[in-house]
Amino acid sequence: MSDAQSDKTPGLSPDEEQEVSHNQPPRAAVLHEIIRAQGDLELERTLAALWWSALAAGLTMGLSFMAMGLFYSRLPEGESAQVVASLGYSAGFLAVILARQQLFTENTLTAVLPVMTTPTLANLGRLLRLWSVVLLGNLAGTLLVAWVMLELPIFDSKTDVAFLEVGRKVMTNDMSQMFAKGIVSGWMIATMVWMIPSMEHAKIWIILMITYLMALGDFTHIVVGSVEVSYLVWAGEQTWQDFWLQFALPTLVGNIVGGSFIFALISHAQVRSDSGKPPSQLSREEKPTSPTQRDSRE
Repeated sequence: MSDAQSDKTPGLSPDEEQEVSHNQPPRAAVLHEIIRAQGDLELERTLAALWWSALAAGLTMGLSFMAMGLFYSRLPEGESAQVVASLGYSAGFLAVILARQQLFTENTLTAVLPVMTTPTLANLGRLLRLWSVVLLGNLAGTLLVAWVMLELPIFDSKTDVAFLEVGRKVMTNDMSQMFAKGIVSGWMIATMVWMIPSMEHAKIWIILMITYLMALGDFTHIVVGSVEVSYLVWAGEQTWQDFWLQFALPTLVGNIVGGSFIFALISHAQVRSDSGKPPSQLSREEKPTSPTQRDSRE
């Protein structure tokens, strides 16, 4: 009898032992393979599918900006207002992720793992293709929704002022702060993406927790921040040069560093070190399955 068998609690029936096995959290290698497989599927999507999904995501992320502005305009001034208004920041992320739209900062993890698993020029080319299309689509959507929110008679004057204040707060950061806060933001989004496959039943709470903390800490995010800062540009308070050089470039690089070069690389190295072989070479028993497939087998 092996040590593992001798350590088992005595008196368990075969069904109970199966239940114990079923309720074990997945190994890191299994999570890695789930996310890698998702990333591989994303890399295979057509340019048109990526573009329209990314554009929709950029438009949808306007919900975060809108919700925060509405909260701020209806709360008394003071630091406590941010504690409540930061909940609004989660609105766009919830809508985008649950609707499975293409968000650039998610792809700093999902689309990177296939390249780390099989580091070829072809895979690198597929990654750069996806990143370029998704980033352009996201930015096009955010710039459009910011213009619509400013130019159309949708909100009252108090809410319009709150929108400006949200954007001004972002632009109080210099380039080094944009970059440093972008690293933290990219790492947090990658952490969220990594957690979701093992906690599908708590997906909404994971998204809420991570994105709420991002807003509370004023960490910079290339997509949400593009709505906030482009609103200032459309309003004539900032120039496009400020948008691209002070905000977009350092934030984008920070998000990529935090999501890809820190979280994804460390997670990949951890899994590879555990098994001594590429994470994609899981045993048949460990191959990840969707919740639907698991239910049908049970």
